[in-house]
Amino acid sequence: MYQPIDTILVPTDGSDGAETGARHGIGVAAEAGAELHVLSVVDALELDSSLSGVDETDPEGRFEAEARRAVETVTELAQPHLDSEPTTAVEWGRPFRSITEYAERHGVDLIVMGTHGRSGLERLVLGSVAEKVLRTASVPILVVPPASTDEIGAGYREVLVPTDGSEAAAGAVDWGLTLADADDGRLHALYSVDTGRFAGGELAGVYDSLESTGEAALDAIREQVAETEVDVTATIGTGPAARVIRSYSDEHAIDLIAMGTHGRSGVERYLIGSVTESVVRHADVPICCVPMGG
Repeated sequence: MYQPIDTILVPTDGSDGAETGARHGIGVAAEAGAELHVLSVVDALELDSSLSGVDETDPEGRFEAEARRAVETVTELAQPHLDSEPTTAVEWGRPFRSITEYAERHGVDLIVMGTHGRSGLERLVLGSVAEKVLRTASVPILVVPPASTDEIGAGYREVLVPTDGSEAAAGAVDWGLTLADADDGRLHALYSVDTGRFAGGELAGVYDSLESTGEAALDAIREQVAETEVDVTATIGTGPAARVIRSYSDEHAIDLIAMGTHGRSGVERYLIGSVTESVVRHADVPICCVPMGG
């Protein structure tokens, strides 16, 4: 039911976006009593491209020093909030690959990272480190957009868990429960009835069928939550799932969304479901993305 959070990994590149993500990671680690790992990766490709036509005596040393400063900044932020000293590391490689491999080596339970790094991207877009980690990691990832609060330990009192009745959605409920319970929060379960792909004459019967499926999915969540002390509210919305999720989040002052990365479309690893991807691109609150089996 509840997910153990013993080890949290916070990647950082020293940017404001990375620091926002780190603050959330520190807050979750403090609530869970978890060990915090702070990692910065020197990107060899970035080093090569930055040195084109530049005469510099020790560029490798400069890049590594910047990575160490990024780690030290997060460590200093974390120390007043944690019972133990964070574990720190600086590595060389492709950032997304180093992050996922580090998580596997160290038995990390949750990766927490900002969606904006040094590239200054408007949103989480193809090619960003955060998206590549999201597509390839085998553990849940809490992605934090820049609009999120940067207050350490603010907690997640209102947690939204969208469901399509799939196994992936059920796994996300456990994580939503875990994060909500840490702050005596409430769980919001949401199912969207989307009839947009059906013709007019079919709508009445299709809507009733989808609504019945939604009620069954919400009943399953109620059963999951029944043995806990977390309050749950369940709602059926109408319309495209990503739009319904974002609207509900705005209207109910949601603090965090927990959702599976794979829904009924059955996409394989290295891809995330289209609904999850759309929500991650546009949401203004943190999203805990839970892979199958995560």
